[in-house]
Amino acid sequence: MLELVFLLFLGFAASIFGSIVGLGGGIIIVPSLILLGSRLTGEEIDHPVAVGTSLAVLIVTALASTLSYTKKKRVDYRSGWLLFITSGPAAMIGSALTGHLHNGVFQLIFGIFMLLMAGLLVARDHLKPITRQWPIRRTYTDEEGHVHTYGYAILPALMIGFCVGMVSGLFGIGGGSLFVPVMVLLFRFPPHVATATSMFVIFLSSILGSGVHAALGEINLWIVLALIPGAWFGGRIGARIASKMTGKGLMWLLRLTLILLSSELIIEGFTKL
Repeated sequence: MLELVFLLFLGFAASIFGSIVGLGGGIIIVPSLILLGSRLTGEEIDHPVAVGTSLAVLIVTALASTLSYTKKKRVDYRSGWLLFITSGPAAMIGSALTGHLHNGVFQLIFGIFMLLMAGLLVARDHLKPITRQWPIRRTYTDEEGHVHTYGYAILPALMIGFCVGMVSGLFGIGGGSLFVPVMVLLFRFPPHVATATSMFVIFLSSILGSGVHAALGEINLWIVLALIPGAWFGGRIGARIASKMTGKGLMWLLRLTLILLSSELIIEGFTKL
């Protein structure tokens, strides 16, 4: 009973945070299942199962967040569908590769990736978004009436979609840690639009990625069912919280989280090598 309560809380907390920063919550679920698996199920949870389980829960989290963001008209569906063209298949490839990474190596690579993303976000204040005029231009009017202009080209967008999809399937984190900073720095997306659109793409990619993990027997269905209720409500609440945060606050929350979790994963990875 205590284990069930913990899983409900884990799904709720991870989804709230994941929705706020556009990660989808997997960045909390995957390490938690790996570190606490023996206490929850009586035996250790291998990282492929943790990743597959996380992706399955991300479907619910990302759907709840996307619906909430849609009410605020912050999801750029046209851009999201374009990114999904490559992120979807790449998520399937990444999911198939997860099981080939040994314990220790997985945590180390995961941690280094998170640290690189954190470094990119820390440097963001000292970097200016690219001023290039992209061939495809989009506009977004925020609640205060300010008009934001951003854009992209199809080929770079497809390449980024592929990289993010690979990360999503391989690590089970949704890929928002890469999507959001790249969309903000390279394409000048407003942070709130980047977060909302990221959640939409995560929703689509998670369906394909978790399908591969399910076919490989790398999903713990009972844990998924325990996490889903909290994930649904947490995803919706997180989207509402994010709607009230400033873009600057959103980015600082993402930076601090990535630094803390990347440090923990790198240390754990070295101890298991």
